[in-house]
Amino acid sequence: MKRCLWCKQKAVIYMREHRLALCKECYPKWFLRVTERLIKEWHMIESHDKVLVAVSGGKDSLGLWFALTKLGYEADGLYLDLGISAGEYSTKSKHFALQLSERIQRPLHIVSVAEEVGRPVPDLAFASRREPCSACGTVKRYLFNKFALENGYTVIATGHNLDDEAATLMGNVLRWQLAYLARQAPVLPAKEDLVKRIKPFVRFTEKQVALFTILSGIPYIEQECPFSEGAASLFYKDLLNKIEERSPGTKWAFYSQFIEQLQPLLNEKFPEPELKPCSKCGMPTTAEICAFCRIQAIAYSG
Repeated sequence: MKRCLWCKQKAVIYMREHRLALCKECYPKWFLRVTERLIKEWHMIESHDKVLVAVSGGKDSLGLWFALTKLGYEADGLYLDLGISAGEYSTKSKHFALQLSERIQRPLHIVSVAEEVGRPVPDLAFASRREPCSACGTVKRYLFNKFALENGYTVIATGHNLDDEAATLMGNVLRWQLAYLARQAPVLPAKEDLVKRIKPFVRFTEKQVALFTILSGIPYIEQECPFSEGAASLFYKDLLNKIEERSPGTKWAFYSQFIEQLQPLLNEKFPEPELKPCSKCGMPTTAEICAFCRIQAIAYSG
């Protein structure tokens, strides 16, 4: 039986990549310490920032919102009601988001995609003939940025973990999508009406985030999004987990070395494309009409 390295009590986790065993009392302390260190090292949040957390009702976003408040940041939440009725997914996830909001006494803003766009996400995906995840991602990025701009938030924090980022990196590398690789980073600075975006959980695996959330007594929706089944990212995560099992620390080495050594070079070779106001809504885009407005036009034409 493993013993906690800090207090010698029974350990609840042994992290092979860190050679570190911790008990249920010490693990959340370690987790918060690492989160705070990453925020400071990457200058994710400054003293003047107003933070908005993208809250989905899952373990990552709720864990992040809780962690930021425990670290002393006055972070508010924004929940986008996607209108996913299958398995009452949206109803259940909203319930968990509201539950945490009440516990930590921080505001949770709720925006309905159906009210903002004209249709819920499942209908948008069908009408626009896009993959559900693609349509959903476009709508979420737009609405989060719009809400933040209109309400004075200077930072949008998302709960992306190491498994998410390593899987995205693998997919982009396998296809050599250099423009996407150039923009993959834990911090995306503010630019031309685009609010700064941060990912404070990129140092942790999905299991490590889940354990923090569970030990913190935070209920969350365990059901996966009904549209995620068969997603390439899940396949890449499975592959990376198998590699990690044989060689602990590989996922972090893969991601962190890319961020430190290759990503800056790609940034120079593939600078951000020039942005201009969308002719429909005025939000920044590379095209005459932004992707969100094109989806919205389809929604109202149906």
